[in-house]
Amino acid sequence: MISNLIRRLGQQEDLNFLLTNRVPRILLTRWMGWFSQLQSPLLARCSIAVWRLFTDLDLSDARQQRFASLHDCFTRELLPGARPADPDPALLVSPSDGIVGACGEVQGTTVFQAKGFPYELQELFGPNQDITPFRDGIYLTLRLTSAMYHRFHAPYAGEIEHVSYLSGDTWNVNPIALARVERLFCRNERAVLRARIGAARHPLAIVPVAAILVASIRLHFLDVLLHLRYRGANEVPCRAAMDKGQELGWFQHGSTILLFAPKGFALLDGITTGTRVRAGQALMRLPETG
Repeated sequence: MISNLIRRLGQQEDLNFLLTNRVPRILLTRWMGWFSQLQSPLLARCSIAVWRLFTDLDLSDARQQRFASLHDCFTRELLPGARPADPDPALLVSPSDGIVGACGEVQGTTVFQAKGFPYELQELFGPNQDITPFRDGIYLTLRLTSAMYHRFHAPYAGEIEHVSYLSGDTWNVNPIALARVERLFCRNERAVLRARIGAARHPLAIVPVAAILVASIRLHFLDVLLHLRYRGANEVPCRAAMDKGQELGWFQHGSTILLFAPKGFALLDGITTGTRVRAGQALMRLPETG
């Protein structure tokens, strides 16, 4: 009963926006990063119990059930086979669990985070990146709630060629904030992963966007942790091979992943705003090759 009341209060838009955005976001995010990594199984159990009051946290498919820290629970691995990738070579799959947000066609170089709230690809990707391949292409927004599985995977086999890291704010990325804060994704901490996929080497962009209590992105193929205190290179050329469904990294807590594909890709039927998907589930169809 108490947990249901707490959740109902959290759904009140004005209160939700106030509690998650009108606070010292960066300071709170740094504190959460410190707190979540305290090594204390008892503290972890108590924190997870409180967490469950606010969310539908489900650990039934987690590889382990006992955690030394809250961070270990946030970044938990799953049992083998829990998120199989659709093997159809004509299909691009979801990199993560999530709820589909705004999606559809890129209008020239303009994308929408919510109805009436556009942003420009160039601002999202950064000033040094070529956005030409994604002009009039396809995009999809995946929001990870705090209770979801936080690791993300390769949507298709290919090679990651470049990573751009853009430091920024830590606005909440829930629908309430997206409908109130203009160009939110362009303001937040994020990484832009540029890849080539398949035999045709189609361009693909995977953009993990951090948020309040997160602002920490781990990529397995880079020997750095991208977070608010990172002061290294903003442009990181690389050559990292990836197989479809292969784990690429994780968020600490939860956030958003944006996918961008060129013109010719198509969202599958049933992939619309509000759809819940799981890592490895088919999202898009690749262009037919003649």
